[in-house]
Amino acid sequence: MKLDLNSYKDSQLRRRINALMARRKIKSYEAYFQIISRDRQAFNDFVDYLTINVTEFFRDVKAFHYLEHHVFPELLAVKPLLKIWSAACSNGAEPYSVAIILNELTPGRGHRIEATDLDSNVLQIAERGEYPAELLRNLSPARRERYFRAENGRYVLCSEIKKRVKFRRHDLLADPYGQGYDLIICRNVQIYFTKEAQWRVNSRFSQALRPGGVLFLGASETIFNATELGLERIANSFYRRVPAPVRTKASRGEVG
Repeated sequence: MKLDLNSYKDSQLRRRINALMARRKIKSYEAYFQIISRDRQAFNDFVDYLTINVTEFFRDVKAFHYLEHHVFPELLAVKPLLKIWSAACSNGAEPYSVAIILNELTPGRGHRIEATDLDSNVLQIAERGEYPAELLRNLSPARRERYFRAENGRYVLCSEIKKRVKFRRHDLLADPYGQGYDLIICRNVQIYFTKEAQWRVNSRFSQALRPGGVLFLGASETIFNATELGLERIANSFYRRVPAPVRTKASRGEVG
């Protein structure tokens, strides 16, 4: 597996690599490179540490409230079954939060929820659906009671919600993107990318959305050149793909 380190901000990348090297008592970048080149587990540990993997259920309550009460009703008014991609999904709390909302808004409907991450280790955690209590702190007592059971000091997500999300490995910087998504969620990831990498990723997100589809980013992530990518800001963290204008004969300079 290859990893495009050139697309990560240099200062943050060095800080994390240096911290990991100090923890492992490795003296040089060359020595560390040799280790991760020949040891698969060491490489997986490197990816796991590099990709941060910090998230929780309904992280940023206001943003998820807007998603539930504004974005989803608008999307569902157009399509009864949604195609959703949670990119860089980490431990799965984010796509499972989406599945919980849709289960309540549209009981029994089989929406397609894809969840991807670069880190294979964290995807295994996501598929298990077992979490410490602190990751559920933004859940209402009613939702915690309905969707989780306590087991050995952790909270296990019910199979009703787990089966609604399909996980797979995906590298945002290298792998192909799907098409026709109604909603793409990629939160608090691009802050670690260079400006050039952010442009490439957001451009590909825009192309992956259907016209009218929505991109949901982190609270501190802003697309300054959104119009150039065919996107419009509809709220903090939310961007909509603008439908292409209909070209009439007059606009093409043709005579009827």
